[in-house]
Amino acid sequence: MVVLISEDSPAAVLAASEAALTERRTAQVKDLLLVLQWADLHGGDPQREPGAVPARFGGDKLVELGGDGTPSVQDLCVHELAIARQTHPMATRSTMADALDLRHRLPRVWAQVVELACEPWVACKVARMSRRLDRHQVEVVDAAVAEAIGGQSPGRVLTIAEAKVIEADTAAHAARLEEERRRRGVWLSVTDVETGTRGVFARVEPSDAVWVDAMLERIVDAFLARPDILRAHHPDLPAALDDLSRDELRAIAFGWLARPDDVRELLAGAEVRRKPHHSAVVYLHLHESAVAGTSNGMARVERLGPMLLEQVTRLLGHAQVTVKPVLDLDEHTSVNAYEFPSEISERTRLRCVGDVFPYAAGVDTMTGRYDDDHAVPFDPGGPPGQTGDHNDAPLSRSNHRAKTHRGYRLRQIDDGTYLWTSPHGLHRLVDPTGTYRVTDTDVWMLEHADELDAALDRLYNELVTTVS
Repeated sequence: MVVLISEDSPAAVLAASEAALTERRTAQVKDLLLVLQWADLHGGDPQREPGAVPARFGGDKLVELGGDGTPSVQDLCVHELAIARQTHPMATRSTMADALDLRHRLPRVWAQVVELACEPWVACKVARMSRRLDRHQVEVVDAAVAEAIGGQSPGRVLTIAEAKVIEADTAAHAARLEEERRRRGVWLSVTDVETGTRGVFARVEPSDAVWVDAMLERIVDAFLARPDILRAHHPDLPAALDDLSRDELRAIAFGWLARPDDVRELLAGAEVRRKPHHSAVVYLHLHESAVAGTSNGMARVERLGPMLLEQVTRLLGHAQVTVKPVLDLDEHTSVNAYEFPSEISERTRLRCVGDVFPYAAGVDTMTGRYDDDHAVPFDPGGPPGQTGDHNDAPLSRSNHRAKTHRGYRLRQIDDGTYLWTSPHGLHRLVDPTGTYRVTDTDVWMLEHADELDAALDRLYNELVTTVS
């Protein structure tokens, strides 16, 4: 029976919830350690035991469950452990492989797991993602993930792991890409008798998918701009196009892709009435070594994830490309107005990792939909320059509403670093590397950092004067 806390107060529930997190991680780590102990007990070669049934006749044998560099384990030992863990033998086999990989191939990540600094399931998934790498290549993944897994969101950690797996063996990744390209195709489902609709399924390159999606959006916008052209081809549509959802209009637009002459007429008719908007912004995150050509060409593309530079080339291959200059993020800018200009929003998002609400950081810093919130509330009668990247916190609409209406306190410590205090006193520090718990003492020091620096400067000057 699960017994909840007896004290019924918000503070007590929050404290118990934090304790439950530690208990859950402790139990998961204990499970992994017991699985490893079972593997260690069954590392001897069963074929060397007296009277062993030969492996070719179904007898037990040593197998490698984990990746390169992990010890072998007796093949048939997992079944009894699976009974104790109340899981399918294949599930226990998978857990054992993950645990062996973490201990022997990802020791830095494993140390974070044992210290309860991260979610064990995230570490196990990283182990599976990197299993095809050899014991030397996987060191790249271990170092990068260990640095991020303690504070970053699971999605971002897995994106980092994915990128490092590619970086560790770009040749193998390129070969897999080529193999996947050979599996491309477009398939039609049977017609649904009840709805009269039919599905179209396509397996294409990411770049092609992006361009098709963009063309569908362009056609839908043209429908809305020139409904007369749309109705000439679809007289059965509702009287008001507002009765159709965006998805319904996209479905109609998809059908128009097979009629290029009609699409050309539609787009021409729509764009004479309004300014065409064919442009799109693609944000590439590149390490300086990739730009200089001293490392493997890797990039992270917003919304698409890690890609080889040759994939990026295919993504932009038939587009007119304008390269924007790199922004100097050491500079700051502000305006004397309430609304945030796009240049300030862009500068802030390049410094941050998505939403700066605790534990909410995502992987798409530039394409996510965020509100620009004044960390220090805007005062209409206050001093000029209140709106700037020195006072800008990107938040999703839901998190923005919570911050505004539930009494959260927010302080922007510096570029990309934010100190949060929840309504019932939970303190969290959010920066581009993740979210971290901080104590009351830490909070006081962060909030009085300027005063402390000034006091130290005065003390230093006094000492220098005394010595002189």
